[in-house]
Amino acid sequence: MRSHLLNDTTAEHYRRSVTEGVERVAAKLATTERPFTGVTVDALSPRIDGIDLDRPLHDTTAALDELEDVYLRDAVYFHHPRYLAHLNCPVVIPAVLGEAVLSAVNSSLDTWDQSAGGTLIERKLIDWTTGRIGLGPAADGVFTSGGTQSNLQALLLAREEAKTDDLAKLRVFTSEVSHFSVQKSAKLLGLGPDAVVTVPVDHDKRMQTVALARELERCAEAGLVPMAVVATAGTTDFGSIDPLPEIAELCARHGTWMHVDAAYGCGLLASLKYRGRADGIERADSVTVDYHKSFFQPVSSSAVLVRDAATLRHATYHAEYLNPRRMVQERIPNQVDKSLQTTRRFDALKLWMTLRVMGADGIGQLFDEVCDLAAEGWKLLAADPRFDVVVEPSLSTLVFRFVPAAVTDPAEIDRANLYARKALFASGDAVVAGTKVAGRHYLKFTLLNPETTTSDIAAVLDLIAGHAEQYLGESLDRAS
Repeated sequence: MRSHLLNDTTAEHYRRSVTEGVERVAAKLATTERPFTGVTVDALSPRIDGIDLDRPLHDTTAALDELEDVYLRDAVYFHHPRYLAHLNCPVVIPAVLGEAVLSAVNSSLDTWDQSAGGTLIERKLIDWTTGRIGLGPAADGVFTSGGTQSNLQALLLAREEAKTDDLAKLRVFTSEVSHFSVQKSAKLLGLGPDAVVTVPVDHDKRMQTVALARELERCAEAGLVPMAVVATAGTTDFGSIDPLPEIAELCARHGTWMHVDAAYGCGLLASLKYRGRADGIERADSVTVDYHKSFFQPVSSSAVLVRDAATLRHATYHAEYLNPRRMVQERIPNQVDKSLQTTRRFDALKLWMTLRVMGADGIGQLFDEVCDLAAEGWKLLAADPRFDVVVEPSLSTLVFRFVPAAVTDPAEIDRANLYARKALFASGDAVVAGTKVAGRHYLKFTLLNPETTTSDIAAVLDLIAGHAEQYLGESLDRAS
């Protein structure tokens, strides 16, 4: 079995195996005609359940043949221009190359003696990102597994900086359409059930600062502690961007930690056209960025950034076997001193390779293209009497629903939209997402593929309308 260990004696075996795998994936990407096959759980489960993991195949080609049957054939392919559902982006080739390198070398980014150059590369990228944000010379941060972990760590720092032992008094303010990880983080941090105060949004799904000001004043009058305001630069459902400058003013007035969840909107940091939409982010105390959303990186690639590096001490623990305190005096850089994780992949290498091959402007150009596409898609929807579109996009998300002229029952329209989404997914012709707006079911395009065209959007809208009309026709037949 030693022949399977990657080392100096098996380098050729490694080269052959990985090349065969890459060729399989390349062939699949080149011939994929739909984002999904439409396979069902009931059809796929028996194929996987029937595999005996205690009986290995002892052959790479055979294992890849099997993988084709249980995974590659039915995978949901985000690179396809008619995958329009969630915040999943097609990935750039330099980042995939970085993924291959980091997996093989297998550095762990917790301590210097496990990563060396990897530590310095990650730190360089953190400095680059904080510079793009404008957080100032004392800024720092660390890569994380994703936006949920980044938000959790940011709120942990905010809790500690609030300097109160009475957790029941702490309050976190966020918009009613912010990410669910804010509520999850509050629970994990031991805050009370009323800790998260949701602030209403305006017509454009942006936090109402008048309402925020009122809630902050009410918090002070009640003797409570405003621990943090979580503003969002790119909400998951709408791509809306909260009024960051006004929120920053309110946080300064009340001495409240300002966190900006820019997991989605971080693409603006590289944008050549729309950077101004993130103005105010430079005043944050902490920022979440997900490079694997709008920097076209493979999952996972995220970071939490802070204005004051000293606040990261709240995540620091020292273990003699790993990062003893003396290493701080010896100026040995251990990233575990900043992180909630211990063992941690060298995910920063993917972004490093991307910047070194494409440059930040290359990323920004791709992100600008999907923002432009969303603007054109909004025009299509606004001009189409078959659909009701919610808000004009700030980033690359469109939320809408099919509204038939002959049907007025909102519940029946809900069912038609749900059916259309399900039928479209089952066909494999396109993949779209869904959400609720004011209690009603809507559909959602999250446009993160520069290869998607307005013709693709128009074709998918026709497919949605066709499925919805089929459902409504069958519904009328059943009723009669």
